[in-house]
Amino acid sequence: MGRLVAIVGRPNVGKSTLFNRLTQTRAAIVNDTSGTTRDRQYGKMEWNGMEMSVVDTGGWVVNSEDIFEGEINKQVQLAIEEADVILFVVDIKNGITSLDDHVADILRRSNKPVIVVTNKDDNAEGIYAEAEFYALGLGQPFSISAINGTGTGDLLDEVVRLMPKQAGEQPDDELPRFAIVGRPNAGKSSLVNALMDEERNIVTDIAGTTRDSIYSRYNKFGFDFYLVDTAGIRKKTKVNEDVEYYSVLRSIRAIENSDVCVLIIDATRGIEAQDANIFSIIQKNRKGLVVLVNKWDLVEHKSQRSIDTMVAAIRDRFAPFVDFPIIFGSALTKQRIYKVLETAIDVYKNRQTVIPTSQLNNVLQAAITAYPPPAVKGKFVKIKYITMLKGAYVPTFIFFCNLPQWIRDPYKRYLENKIRENWNFNGTMINLFFREK
Repeated sequence: MGRLVAIVGRPNVGKSTLFNRLTQTRAAIVNDTSGTTRDRQYGKMEWNGMEMSVVDTGGWVVNSEDIFEGEINKQVQLAIEEADVILFVVDIKNGITSLDDHVADILRRSNKPVIVVTNKDDNAEGIYAEAEFYALGLGQPFSISAINGTGTGDLLDEVVRLMPKQAGEQPDDELPRFAIVGRPNAGKSSLVNALMDEERNIVTDIAGTTRDSIYSRYNKFGFDFYLVDTAGIRKKTKVNEDVEYYSVLRSIRAIENSDVCVLIIDATRGIEAQDANIFSIIQKNRKGLVVLVNKWDLVEHKSQRSIDTMVAAIRDRFAPFVDFPIIFGSALTKQRIYKVLETAIDVYKNRQTVIPTSQLNNVLQAAITAYPPPAVKGKFVKIKYITMLKGAYVPTFIFFCNLPQWIRDPYKRYLENKIRENWNFNGTMINLFFREK
């Protein structure tokens, strides 16, 4: 099951810098103007053998030039509902502000594990200043410097200690698990209802329903798999429905707990930033992908040309990964919804493909001879042997060669395209690793 750590706090206390430090990326845009983070606030990290997802909620604050308390309330509320552990970041130099007090107040009532992180302790003098933050009533503060990494090890030890032990029903591992994801109103519930053939809508209004994913066994028409859906999709009162970014957070767990994701795109609205965000989470988790262009019944001009334009736009937006199926249908009229299931099962099978080593070497060595890797500084890269990793979660190819560090991305793409031309990996990402012989 996915484990989720959320970072909350008022603007400009260093949430994005901490996010980058934990996920070891430069993904979030770090800038001194408050409210610059958008978009890339989801990443993975591992500590003491535990893998976790990290979400920087700061990016979800809209027009934060004027720091609405309401906006902060939304992010904190969201973190409380979705996360397993919450990191509450404050600025050690500024002391406690009224907004910090306000956030602490909400967090104290949440009964969620919360760690106060006093950031910007860049010269390790913070040990004297951190005492003040006991006043927030959330236990011992952890002094760190997100910029240079001081103190983050102790902080992560504490995160691992507080992480709830994994409970929850793990379904039968032999069966594929499919998640249906997409923007709000793209038609996720309609598709689930159409498949389940009953008004079994998974969106519940009951407070405090479980946060884990719900698995619904689907066993009819010759299909047998689990549909994954994140349960208990939030009490309607607390968070305004207008903030589309929330759906990205909603999707994280469903994606992490699935094998293949059906990403629904609304035909009447085309492809939007939101769809690209959800796609990037699917990609980071290396899951299988089927795209359903839903509400096709509402599109007036259904020419082949309009289909081709839409397909080109989707592939263009998701490049360089373009080898995935796109289906046009409608959850409401049930047009092609079983085709979606058949395709998802095909993608699941493609993920399990194993290619015999001899066949792999015959085909790829010919491709490498026809177009060898470019020489670097007068040295020639020679790929000697290729094998496929057994039992990997994602199809993984190991290329043994003399100078692995000099193989560049364009050549990796060339090899990936050759693999895809010769074998069917439609809908699944593949990993290529280069190792020294």
